[in-house]
Amino acid sequence: MSDKIKAKELRKLKRTELIEKLQELRTELSTLRVGQVKANQPNKLSQITEVRKSIARVLTVFNTSRKEQLRKYYKDTPVTKRPYDLRTKITRAMRQRLTPKQLAAKPLKVQKVLENFPKRVFYVKA
Repeated sequence: MSDKIKAKELRKLKRTELIEKLQELRTELSTLRVGQVKANQPNKLSQITEVRKSIARVLTVFNTSRKEQLRKYYKDTPVTKRPYDLRTKITRAMRQRLTPKQLAAKPLKVQKVLENFPKRVFYVKA
């Protein structure tokens, strides 16, 4: 059967090779499960866990490489136009904070008061 696959080796593979490897591991897992039901051997269990973990490794490498490619693709687009999973991760409070424009906005009544009654300037004689 298959030995333990290392993520370092998987990163060197191309996308199609990763998909082939994943398909191969899944078929191997299904044959191991069938063999486990038929033979009832304890050594099949350790092989099943090994294959499941290697499937997880392949999927992890596949998804990380896919995300890196997407990051390169959306590098020059504004943050608001990017998919949510590619945006910078900040706290909820920071995401919900008012924008500078919203902070500077004043109600109409306050604008009129400021316009009609400007701040007085006092000159002090020295």
